[in-house]
Amino acid sequence: MKGIAHFATGAALATFFPAVVQAGAEGSLVPVLGAIGGILPDTLDFRFARYFEAYDLEIDPGPEPDAAAMAEALAEAMRRAYTSGRDQAVMVHSVRLGVDLWRSYALRFDPEAGEVSVRVGPLVNTGGVIYPGSEPEVGAEARCEVGVPLESTYSEAYEVAGFSGPSFRFAREGERLAVHFLDWHRRWSHSLVVAAGLGLFCGLLWGPWAGLVAGLGAAAHILEDQLGHMGSNFFWPFTRGRVPGLGLLHSGDVLPNFLTVWTSVALILFNLDRFSAHPWLPYPGFLLGALGLPWGLSGLFGLWRRFASSKKIDKSALREGDLVADTERPAS
Repeated sequence: MKGIAHFATGAALATFFPAVVQAGAEGSLVPVLGAIGGILPDTLDFRFARYFEAYDLEIDPGPEPDAAAMAEALAEAMRRAYTSGRDQAVMVHSVRLGVDLWRSYALRFDPEAGEVSVRVGPLVNTGGVIYPGSEPEVGAEARCEVGVPLESTYSEAYEVAGFSGPSFRFAREGERLAVHFLDWHRRWSHSLVVAAGLGLFCGLLWGPWAGLVAGLGAAAHILEDQLGHMGSNFFWPFTRGRVPGLGLLHSGDVLPNFLTVWTSVALILFNLDRFSAHPWLPYPGFLLGALGLPWGLSGLFGLWRRFASSKKIDKSALREGDLVADTERPAS
């Protein structure tokens, strides 16, 4: 989910408590703590945690990326992780050629073929718009056999087209080499234990209601993220790895983000009205129109798309669109 969706969810949860609504009416900022808790996990990651990540290897493609050299460097790091048993953290940088000009490229980890491939693409601007005729003519794609059994834990393909490139952690897990994407993301910050600690901290500073709404906002963020693919480390520091997500949506999907924000705003209005001295909203009609109608239409739209689409879509290709959202969103 995007940051605005998490923010709205946290704010909506705070309004379910009459005491919190009353405090807000009297000028207290306690309701805002729910919204702040909602965006805090990603803020911690994208503003702090990512900058403390140490890498065993950084691949800088330079202005003229060499696909074969990049593929070999990745494959060598993967072999080293497998044979030594020591995790290898690797950062692959983007190719910036100007203020608003980038050379795009794609990485693919293919477990079936046991290969890693690099494909150099066309020039693009920051918005991802392709400059026609800018595709490289020779050496645009290279494949390198890794020689060890692979397992992709997030996606098999990654498009790099601007800002920071992706980072990976290659780790031997049993007889396979796991490829973990953005290993610094959704670890300790996306822990229900940390959410509870946040609630306790805010409760000690500003009272029990402040602690409750802040902790709930952070916990809601974590649970919303679990609807995607990457998952979260629910019980850090007692657990080490991320629990895989349900794979129901992608962080950059427009419709789920829109529905989350819409629903949150509708619930905020509903709660503010019903806890007021003179409620005036027609509750059944309001809920049916504000919630039932958009959710019903979105469900019908989803069924129509599924019915109209006769072409099977590879899940790994669907996840490519998450790369920019998951590496660059400041607080989502």
